[in-house]
Amino acid sequence: MKPFLPEEAEKYLPDVPGWALSEDGRKISKEFKFKDFIGAVNFVNQVAEIAEGEGHHPDIEIHYNKVKLTNWTHAILGLSENDFILAAKIDASIG
Repeated sequence: MKPFLPEEAEKYLPDVPGWALSEDGRKISKEFKFKDFIGAVNFVNQVAEIAEGEGHHPDIEIHYNKVKLTNWTHAILGLSENDFILAAKIDASIG
C-alpha cells in the first residue's frame, strides 16, 4: 500500500475538523487543551483504548494540560484512510 499524496489527504481533512496536515503531507496532528494535567492524562488513557481497539496508534505528546496527537501509518511512512478514521473516532470520544 502506498501512502496518500498530499492532495489525497487534503480531501479527508474536512471530515476531521481541527486536524492539520503536516508540511510534507505525511502526517495529521491536533492539539487538545484541558483544565489540568489529570484531564490531559485521562484523555490520553481514553485515546489509548480507542487506538488499541483500532490496532492503530498515534504519537502522543503531553505538555501539562495540552495533548498533541499525530497520526500516520508507520508501515507506509505516510497517511492512509486509517489515520483519518482514528482521528474521527478520537474526536467523537470527546463529544
